[in-house]
Amino acid sequence: MKPVRMLSGILTVSSWTLLSRILGFIRDVLIAGLIGPGPLMDAFVAAFRLPNMFRRFFAEGAFNAAFVPMFSKKLETGKDAAEFASLALSCLSIAVLILTGMAMVFMPALVWLTAEGFHGDQRFDITVEFGRIVFPYIIFISLAALFSGALNAAGRFAAAAAAPVLLNVMLVAAMSAAWATGHDVSLALVWTIPFAGVAQLVLVWHAAGRAGIRIRPARPRWTPEISRLIKIAIPAALAGGVVQVNLLVGQLVASYYDNAISWLYTADRLYQLPLGVIGISIGIVLLPTLSRKLAEDDKVGGREALSRAAEIALALTIPAAVALIVIPYPLVSVLFQRGAFTEEDSVATALALSIYGIGLPAFVLQKILQPVFFARENTRSPLNYALISMFLNAILAVGLAIYIGWIATAIATVISAWVMVWLLIGGSRKYGKIAHFDDRFHSRIWKIIAVSVLTGVFLFSSSLILTPYFEIPGWRWLVLILLFLLNIILFFVVCFFLKVMNMSELSEALHRKTH
Repeated sequence: MKPVRMLSGILTVSSWTLLSRILGFIRDVLIAGLIGPGPLMDAFVAAFRLPNMFRRFFAEGAFNAAFVPMFSKKLETGKDAAEFASLALSCLSIAVLILTGMAMVFMPALVWLTAEGFHGDQRFDITVEFGRIVFPYIIFISLAALFSGALNAAGRFAAAAAAPVLLNVMLVAAMSAAWATGHDVSLALVWTIPFAGVAQLVLVWHAAGRAGIRIRPARPRWTPEISRLIKIAIPAALAGGVVQVNLLVGQLVASYYDNAISWLYTADRLYQLPLGVIGISIGIVLLPTLSRKLAEDDKVGGREALSRAAEIALALTIPAAVALIVIPYPLVSVLFQRGAFTEEDSVATALALSIYGIGLPAFVLQKILQPVFFARENTRSPLNYALISMFLNAILAVGLAIYIGWIATAIATVISAWVMVWLLIGGSRKYGKIAHFDDRFHSRIWKIIAVSVLTGVFLFSSSLILTPYFEIPGWRWLVLILLFLLNIILFFVVCFFLKVMNMSELSEALHRKTH
């Protein structure tokens, strides 16, 4: 995939992801305002984290890290890609069905393991109830992830990127309808989740058929390729599990503090916007690209793809990180402070958000560096690095919580994320120049940092001047939008004069037809 076409794919995924995250913001605003930080919201966050945790274990993270490179190479060589994908579908279906059955039976134990601090109060029983409702979501979203991986490997990014939009549309509609009719908003929220999973699966299944990728349920058979798929997927599953353990350690610590899970969740949703739109989107496009380059033995093209992906990602991520660090309170208060979400909640959430902002570039760099290993079907090295990161995160989260309370979770997450990046960079050097960023990247990254700091100073100064207007109902949204528009314009103007980004390449990609 040429750099311009790769950028086109990134823009396709990013556009749909941006729409999904905007709808996700609306969803989270409704959750914060209609349910609010407290027992119900804490229970929902803990319950919904269970299928999402195992989804990354079995599907989007682990399974696709093994499946996409193998499927990409079969497409490149013209071998039986659809037959391989059909067998993989059957194996994945059996695994998630067994998992779901066990989870439904042992849900109280799962809740105790992941939110021990809930035990003995009303949050525990509510989380068990919510967990049994939402857990079947993993069946549908895991199968949808396989179809999405096949579409991405074939260079078809739009449908897979659009699927999450359905989830947020359905959740927003369900909560709005429940509120308007006087029904229980929290129950409407949790009951809609599994049905949204069905809708996502139908969308990508249909898109794969239209793209000529005929994946159908098949009789499970143990073949050498399935054996290899599982051998590659197990370390990736363990690595993905380590990331989830980090989240669970944070949740365990936060469960001992009232409303802390809700605050961390809200901050997480804010920094996940740039992470999803930039980091995850680039990672989705980069993995099949690097896999094809390796199949073609194109080391120069692989290095070019990796460097341009990192350049694009950091040019967008670093300014976003600076914004989260310098104006967290205006962001949180304008977006969420209404209804059950109080000023106290805004202050606590803003503190967590500013800390997550420091880690945002690290979270994005992980998504860029991991495909270097996955494209070579090496999932063991990222597992080893993730284990180190996990132990560091646990020690810091538990140790610091004794002295500074629930915010230790955010600090531990950020420090362990940067350590993970350092390990990935060091480990990738054994692959030679294809895993090294090129001279153009190294010359531009310092300009990107300088421009980001400059615009950050402007953003902070402007926010101080506009502070009184953030308190005026009806005006604060307009003031926040104006502040960001001015900041974005300044950023791109300075980038243009310093030649930080190649505008002609970006323009060409925007006008290129995407799938």
